Formats: sequence, structure tokens, C-alpha cells
Amino acid sequence: MTSNGASAISYGAQTTRRVGESAGKRGGGGGVGGHQKHHPRYNGGGGRFDGVTGKLYIGIGVLLICTFILFSCVVIDRSPQITIDPQLERLWSKPDSGNWRPSSTPRTKWPSPPFVSNGFVLVRCNGGLNQQRSAICNAVVAARIMNATLVLPELDTDNFWHDESANKGFKGIYDVEHFISTLRYDVNIVKKLPKHGRHRMTPFQLNPPRDAPLTWYTTEALKKMKKHGAVYLTPFSHRLSEEIDDSELQRLRCRVNYHALRFKPQIIKISNNIVRQLREEGHFIALHLRFEKDMLAFAGCFDIFNPQEQKILKDYREKHFAPKLLDYDRRRAIGKCPLTPEEVGLILRSMGFDNSTRIYIAAGEIFGGERFMAPFKKLFPRLENHNTVGGLENLEEESRGLVGSAVDYMVCLISEIFMPTYDGPSNFANNLLGHRLYYGFRTTIQPDRKSLAPIFINREQVHAEKFEQQVKKIMFNEKFGGPHQRVFPESFYTNSWPECFCQVSAKNNANKCPKDNVVEILEKQLLQKEYGEEEIKPLQQSNEAKYELE
Repeated sequence: MTSNGASAISYGAQTTRRVGESAGKRGGGGGVGGHQKHHPRYNGGGGRFDGVTGKLYIGIGVLLICTFILFSCVVIDRSPQITIDPQLERLWSKPDSGNWRPSSTPRTKWPSPPFVSNGFVLVRCNGGLNQQRSAICNAVVAARIMNATLVLPELDTDNFWHDESANKGFKGIYDVEHFISTLRYDVNIVKKLPKHGRHRMTPFQLNPPRDAPLTWYTTEALKKMKKHGAVYLTPFSHRLSEEIDDSELQRLRCRVNYHALRFKPQIIKISNNIVRQLREEGHFIALHLRFEKDMLAFAGCFDIFNPQEQKILKDYREKHFAPKLLDYDRRRAIGKCPLTPEEVGLILRSMGFDNSTRIYIAAGEIFGGERFMAPFKKLFPRLENHNTVGGLENLEEESRGLVGSAVDYMVCLISEIFMPTYDGPSNFANNLLGHRLYYGFRTTIQPDRKSLAPIFINREQVHAEKFEQQVKKIMFNEKFGGPHQRVFPESFYTNSWPECFCQVSAKNNANKCPKDNVVEILEKQLLQKEYGEEEIKPLQQSNEAKYELE
């Protein structure tokens, strides 16, 4: 565009010189002024004609200059302009915090754990990484209210992942010393059950009720612990009610989940390296694509698969879930089926993301494989995962399952935008939503499957008019990760607001931030330990340093 404008101006200047030279030749080489006296033919009719001609040439020159300048402007105006949708642009920045910030510091008197406890609590955390994570939080709360010493939780990795990392357990994934140190003012923690004489104590095994109230632990479990010296709670997934009427215990859960449970340095290093590589080319979206065998079997959405695939899903459902009559068409119509990869791609495209968008996929094996992924790849070809970006090839083979899930968790936590595709019993997505809310209200995109279902059904029936506009209207009506009231069935681990938040310049004293903020304290301790005092200030000035290191 600049070259066209410059050429027009240069051409206009040359034209002016030629017009001036032509006029000069007709005027005797000089201007119209002095030389007219020396040439009698300029007096009278002939002179008047030549003067008019000179002015005419000058006018033509000016007209040419204006024409070329105008033409260059028209060319600039007609060039393609890059416009950014304001709605899309705001997704790359954090939602409005409303002056809220995370704070799990106790607001009332919080005594340290007693020197002599009532006994020991052991738990076996079953399920996937994030189901285990919430179980660990519950175990700390249970030990606290029982005045018990917590033995480092067991992670039942063998049954879920079918790998051999069970022998490493907690220490294979988390920073044990950091866990114990961070919670030292909340509960006593030991790595192993102590010996009783020459032999280790034999704990009494208990199977807690699902979503048990606090009173079950302070009565039934406590009675057995005092009698036997130790209790072994197994299995321990979802064995303590999430909604408890004690804000301080809820804040304790947040201290465990968002501060004490820190992955091992190797996992954090790999995760940060992946994020840095992804950010070298700008923004990226982290996508939890929940189109896996277990979730599809649970949802009972079989009709889109071939007979062989349907048999696999039905056999899995019969083995792992309670019998239930499932009507696919009805479940699909009310949004009970997981989104297909193609539907996810169509949602993102309708929101304004183009095929240059880089997407990090956190997922297990996609059921149906390439047949279902191909349409998504066509819409968004720049797909990555922790294997394609690099990082896991140097990890121990036997712990690849849990470590891979931990890396996915960290990358999704740090990403500018996170999108879970299924909000059913998905502990990975639910915990990440809560973690991203706690660490800076980071943008999340949560598809409203119930509202989107009829739009997709109409599209399949060749009624695709205004499809993108309809999808966009629904999607941009979401909250995108800002502070909001927790409403059932939303989990506490998905949204710990307002218990684990405080408000700067709060009108209500109950929401006012305490003087000592645990986020700042732990961050400073972490930076001092890893970087030294002289390097803390520049790192504290970077928000990304806080999120990535934590």
C-alpha cells in the first residue's frame, strides 16, 4: 500500500516538472514574468492565448496529482482489513474479578494440631488422578476433625491405570515434603504408620458411607480409631460430603488442593516447557476432549457407533455401571450425550476461532479413533498433545499414565482458555474449573449441551440456516470463569467461591480480605526456596511466574 502511494506522489512530481518545462519552452525559458518584455509576440492576442495554455497545462498537472493520490487512497481502502471480534478478543484475557481474590487463610481462631493425637488415619484413594486429589483433601479434613495423625495417603494407581506406579504412589506424583510442610499448622502427617513394638500397628479397616457427614467421622470412625489406634478407610472416593456447614474446613480443603498438593519438580518442568513451546506462536486453547470409552458407556449414547463399537460400550457399561433403560434419541435431545469431536470443532468455529488456532488436547484414547477425529482436524489442523509437543519421552515407562495426566492438568491450568467438553462425572474437568477460578479467574468455555442439542439435531436434518449465529448466541451467554455463586449440582471442587475468596475494599466485613494472605506467603516461600532472595522481585512482578510455579 505504501509503495502505491509513493509511486503516485513521485509520478505527480515528475508530471509537474514536465508541465513546468513545457510552459518554460513556450515562455522563452523563463517564467511568465520578465521574459515577456523581450518578446513582442507575447503582447496582444497571441500572448494571451499562450498564457492560457500554460495555465491549462498546470491545471492538468494538478488534476493528475490529485487523481493519483485519490487512486492510491482507494487502493488502500480496498485492501483486506484484519478485524478482531470484540467478543472473541475478551476470551483471551481474564474475566472481571469484581475485586475478588483467592484466600484460604483462616478467618477465625485456628489452633495448631495437638502434640498427642487420638490415633492414625490411613486412606486408599481410588479412581483417577483428580478423584484421588479430592479424596486427599477429604482425608486431611477427616484427620483434622478427629484430632488424628494422617499417614501419607495411598494412591490406587494399579486398578485405574493398569501400570506399575502403585509402588511409588503419592511420592511418584507429588512433592511429599512440600505437602507435609504446607499443612503443618493444620494436621500432623507421617510418611508411614509407626511400629508397635517390633511390628507395625494393624489398623482397623472401615468402609465409609458415600458422602458421609462430619458426624460419622467424629463418632463411628473416631470410636474405632481410639480402640485400635489406627483406622484404614477404604475405598475413600467421595466419602465425605462436599457441602459442609463449616467455612474454615472448606478453606482447609482449598489449602490442601491449591497449595499443598504440588506436583514433583520434574512434572512442573515438563509442563512449563510445553506451555512455553505452545506460546511461542501466540495464544492456545487447552481442550479436555471427553470422548472416551468409559464416559460414552456411562452416558449410554451408542447409536452413532457401528455394531462392533456398540457391543464394546454395552459390555463396558454392564460391567461397571448399574442397569438402566437408555433412550438415545431422548438423551441426545436433552444434552446428556458427550459432544463429538466434530461438534466441538463446530462450536469453536461458530465462536470465531479460525483454523490457525492452536489447540492442546488433554484426553485419553478417543473412542472410534480417526473416524471421529478427522472432521475436527479438518476444522482445526493445529492440534497438539503432551506427546507431540514433547516432554514425556524421558519419564519412567511405568508411571507414564499418572504423570501424563498430571502434565495435562498443569498445561490446562496455565492455558489462557480451557474448554471441557463434558461436565458429567468428570473429575479432571471439574477440578480444573475450580483451580482456574482460584488462580486468577482464568477463562473457561463451558458448552451448554442442553441448549445446543436441538441446534445440532436441526443441522443434521439439513436445517443449517443460521446455525453459527444460534451457536454463538448460546456460547457467549456463558460466565467464562468469573466469580459466581455455587449452585447445585456444581461441586465445591468446581467452585469454592465465596468460602475460599475475599474481596478487596469489601463493603461487607465478612468478605474482607485478612491481613495475611496465604497465597502471597506460600508464593514467597516457594520463590525463596527455589530462586533465592535476590531473584524474587522480578519473578513476583510476573503473574505468569506465580501461576506456573504454583
